[in-house]
Amino acid sequence: MEDPHDRHFLKLAIGEARKGLNKDEVPIGAVIVANSIVIARAHNLTETLKDATAHAEMLAITSAESYLGSRYLNGCTLYVTVEPCPMCAGAIHWSQIERVVFGCSDPKRGYSLFSPDLLQGTVVTTLPSMEEECSSLIVNFFKDKR
Repeated sequence: MEDPHDRHFLKLAIGEARKGLNKDEVPIGAVIVANSIVIARAHNLTETLKDATAHAEMLAITSAESYLGSRYLNGCTLYVTVEPCPMCAGAIHWSQIERVVFGCSDPKRGYSLFSPDLLQGTVVTTLPSMEEECSSLIVNFFKDKR
């Protein structure tokens, strides 16, 4: 059974993804939570910053580390609308985020396709009830681009 807190925080990540969509960014959003408090939120800014590493997860991790004054995010949960890519999964691993919750898989670029062991030791949860909402943001974004 899904945790209602997970749904709440993933909805906040969806809100971040919509902010990115409004900037013509790939609509992926992320929120990092510690002790039930949002300590970081971000959306993709790769186009805005002209930076291939400016993924929502990377920006949220940097923000959360700054907020906590630590490079480690022990006890934190990352909520992200789409399965992290290998780069982001590596950052999740190195920052020691305890748990990752994502809304939909990324069958083309997700970490589980290329490097499934990157998040070994991290609790990974998906929210199937929110998969349609998360995936439709991405699908419609790219459909509109074509």
